[in-house]
Amino acid sequence: MNNGKHTILCIDDDKDFLDSLVIILESANYQVETASSAQEGLARYRHAKPDFVIVDLMMEEVDAGTGFVKDIRALGPTPPVYMLSSVGDNLNLMTDYTQLGLNGVFQKPINPDILLSALKSKLKKA
Repeated sequence: MNNGKHTILCIDDDKDFLDSLVIILESANYQVETASSAQEGLARYRHAKPDFVIVDLMMEEVDAGTGFVKDIRALGPTPPVYMLSSVGDNLNLMTDYTQLGLNGVFQKPINPDILLSALKSKLKKA
């Protein structure tokens, strides 16, 4: 938590999508950190110590998002991590996302109500 606000780290190589996440999250009174690659996301993660992470599945490399999740899980206890995917609901049906180290998957384009509801639920438990 930073200045009384939960910090959310959003990682996606689509600048327009990141901008829309920032608008949604800041309007709900969250502190937002962004990164446009898994490598930049790892640096921001170490610096910001976020309370929640949202990371795109496919960025500069097809599995950059899952690689990022493995990297942060290796650092020790982590906050909830949700993957962004254009195959979101299908990913839930095809695989057990917990085996990827995830707490859940958000479908792109993201539904602001679902996003904010998940944040409220997961951060209340933290």
